[in-house]
Amino acid sequence: MTSAQCVNDWLSILEQRHPSTIDLGLARIGQVADRLTLTTFACPVITVAGTNGKGSTVATIVAIAQAVGWRVASYTSPHLVHFHERIRCNEHLISDHDLVAALDAIEAVRGDVSLTYFEHTTLAALWWFQRQAPDLVVLEVGLGGRLDAVNLVDPTVAVITNIGLDHTDWLGDDLASIAREKAGIMRAGRPVVLGEREPHAELLQRAQALGAAISRKGVDYDFLVKAEQGAWQYGDWILPLPRVALDNAATAIAALQALAHVSTCRVGVAEVAEGLRAVQVTGRMQSLPWPASIPGTSMPALWLDVAHNPHGAAFLWQHMPPLAAPGRTIAVLAMLADKDAAGVMACSRDAVDVWCLATLSGARGQTAAALASVAQTQQLAAVSTHESVIAALAQARQLATADDRVVVFGSFYTVSAVLALSE
Repeated sequence: MTSAQCVNDWLSILEQRHPSTIDLGLARIGQVADRLTLTTFACPVITVAGTNGKGSTVATIVAIAQAVGWRVASYTSPHLVHFHERIRCNEHLISDHDLVAALDAIEAVRGDVSLTYFEHTTLAALWWFQRQAPDLVVLEVGLGGRLDAVNLVDPTVAVITNIGLDHTDWLGDDLASIAREKAGIMRAGRPVVLGEREPHAELLQRAQALGAAISRKGVDYDFLVKAEQGAWQYGDWILPLPRVALDNAATAIAALQALAHVSTCRVGVAEVAEGLRAVQVTGRMQSLPWPASIPGTSMPALWLDVAHNPHGAAFLWQHMPPLAAPGRTIAVLAMLADKDAAGVMACSRDAVDVWCLATLSGARGQTAAALASVAQTQQLAAVSTHESVIAALAQARQLATADDRVVVFGSFYTVSAVLALSE
């Protein structure tokens, strides 16, 4: 059996082994982590939580750190096409052979402890990271913060990008509850970087109670767009425009500056500029050529974004480049059933001219018919329904002219369906 087959077998086993996909809490996973001493690193750790923008913030931190010359291990989730995207050291994704070895190592000490798919693979990532001799580890929280598996590791710097209503079944149905969960990644006396100009009071109170130095956007760090120079300004630095939202880029720089106050790690303007030129995040405001399998006579712009909640949708339309008249925005939308489709549509109403709604396959997927019902209550016009993301994409291209753009969003699964066409 090849390593690739072993990986697929392993992931299939993990998907079926635990009775729940999500089982928040650190007691079970902590037992296994302690058996292999997986929660401590010889280098600094930056942990990033938040409702949206985590992936872009992590990618920017990693790109700048690599420009300095550091060896950077990073953990993100979910993946878009291949699981290996979650676990990497610098630009190298974990190999099939190493992933199998890491999963085997966790299984060897797990005993009768029940682990979810996310917990087992998170421990495997930590095991592999310890063998890479990194200069910096960057961890993205999967869900919430306080009880998420990555919170086993004490961060040197905690980053919270923003707070919005999402995963309310698990984190609470109000912003205060969600903020408390995300504040759980903070540690006593360790710096905290907040990515919102008006952070929730729960975050500020928790940081103050822990004696953690707070770096707050708009107070301790900020940025300005220098449109006439095709650049932006962070503090005194004039920097090139990156391919990620400036809000997230600024938060990433602030995190690295906070790290400099509690470690020997330093970044300068030259390394920051180099990192910003290099950073790119698959599936976040990503422009790409049309897949050959989706024919059409015109060549509208094609954009992908994983926005899957109202906060993310509002952020997407705020940061998309302006579309000159008479061009239209045609949306291909597919979502999970447990997401706020009405909120996403409401935030997108003024930005979208035509809606192509698609059924998302899988147990948690929402049907196009259900989305159409929501669209009707929102009084949206120009709505069509389709059996799959690909069918909706094909219809969008047929409708589009060269002046239009097609924007695919609503879920990581929605975006991954399109990315898989380009494989």
